[in-house]
Formats: sequence, C-alpha cells, structure tokens
Amino acid sequence: MENAWSRFLKNKPAMAGLFLVTVIALAAVFAPYITRYQPTEQLIWTEGSKVQLVPPCSRFWFGTDIYGRDMFSRVVYGARASLLIGTASTAISLLIGITLGALAGYYGGVVDDIISWLANVFFAFPFILFVLALVAYLPPGLPLMYAAIGIVNWAGVARLVRGQVLSVREKEYVEAAEALGGSGARIIIRHILPNIMAPVLVQATLGMGGIIMLESSLSFLGFGIQPPTPSWGYEIAQGRQYLLTGAWWWSAFPGMAIMALVMGFNLLGDGLRDLLDPRNDDAYGWWGRG
Repeated sequence: MENAWSRFLKNKPAMAGLFLVTVIALAAVFAPYITRYQPTEQLIWTEGSKVQLVPPCSRFWFGTDIYGRDMFSRVVYGARASLLIGTASTAISLLIGITLGALAGYYGGVVDDIISWLANVFFAFPFILFVLALVAYLPPGLPLMYAAIGIVNWAGVARLVRGQVLSVREKEYVEAAEALGGSGARIIIRHILPNIMAPVLVQATLGMGGIIMLESSLSFLGFGIQPPTPSWGYEIAQGRQYLLTGAWWWSAFPGMAIMALVMGFNLLGDGLRDLLDPRNDDAYGWWGRG
C-alpha cells in the first residue's frame, strides 16, 4: 500500500487533478470569506452604469456583467452548485447502480434479465435528451437536477458492477461464505462489494466531470439552475451575446472554471485507476480478499 501511495504521489497529472479539485472545492466552501460582493448583488442600482461590463481590474477580478454583478463572486458561488449536483447525482447513481448491478450479477436468471433489460432501456435513449425530458416537465430546482441526472446515470454503474460481481461470484471466499450459510445480502455486502469497489470508485470520479458538463449544458440551454442563482452554464449563455462588444470575460471565466474542474476530476480519476489497478499487488491492500 505504501508503494502504491508513493506511485500516486509521484503521478504529476493525478496531483495536478487533485490540486484543481481541492482548490475549487475550498473556494466553494469558503465563498463568503473570499468574495467581496454577494453573487446576486446588482451594483448598477447603487453606482449606476459605470459598473456595467467593467473588464477585469483590481476591484472586480473577473469583471462585471450587464447588471453590475461581480463575476468573481458568481463564478465562485457557481462552483457550489456544480459540486453539489455532481456529488449528489453521483451518490444517487451509485446507490441505484450498485444495488441493481449486484443483484443482477449475484442472483442471475430472471433477476438479471429484468435488470439488464431495464438498463438497456436507459441506454437506448440519448442521455441529455432523457434528462431534458425530466427537467422540462417538472418544477425546476436543485433537487430535481441531481435526482434527474442520478436516475438516468445509474445504468452504466449497474453494468460495471454486474460484470465485476460475475467475475468474483465463483471465488473461493464467496463459496466458503455460502457453505457457512450466509445470506445473499450478507455475502454481497460483506464479501463481494469490498472486492469490486476499486473500478466503481474510478468510474464515479471520472463520471463527476461528465455530470458537471451535463449540468452546465442544461443551464446553458435554460433547463438547469434558474436565475438569480449563479451557474456556470447560465453565465456562458448570458455572456455570449456580448462577446462581439468586447465583454469576453463574462463567458470566459465561467468556461475556464468548467474546464479546470472537469480536467481535475479526469486527471484524478486516471490517477486512481493506476493506484487501484488490481494488477498491482499493492492495490489489494485497499480492499482485502474477503
């Protein structure tokens, strides 16, 4: 395990990804302490048109928008929404996917057929269109966003878990637990899941970037987080119409924030994949054998 950690700490891309994710997460948590203005504060009402579309300067690090709102505050607070949706949606998809995938892989037969058919139904529809259909006809809000994304995203997790369960179901420690009279639920929770969580953890980390991109896309199209709550995708959509006027910062900084966070999760996921690769003997120190 020590050698595995040493390799992980020497993995420069993984460390860069961890740094990006950590910095953005800390900025989101401590947003009230590092921003000068509230994200919804429209300075145009108190200072007039002189604070409209101000370029980046010492007072407004990321400039202002047409309403005189500080873009640095909106980008920092927008990280909260993206991380919250990414974390909550991933948790929901893992809960559903691990449960159904483990049941399908362990019991097989009719249970496997039904769950596999249900997963194929979700795979048959374009991912973003499925989420759009959910958020377009239901009341908008954060809970709807992460619930919709999590519910649609479970099929990939279930397929991965099913395959992993099938690969360990015939192992000696599973057969020994069955011979001792262990129930199916106990065997799955105690003996199977701990030995298959490495690839699930890697997929969850890599999937966070995709979920953040999806949330930003929905907000860009107007189906995501509703104003005045700051959202990176919504800021890009609002700022693009002012690009030709020279107000590049309105869209540029939220776009760079999305790029940094998605890149951070992807680099971190690749590093975890190397760390938890079962072909490395040190990786087994994480999960044990049963």
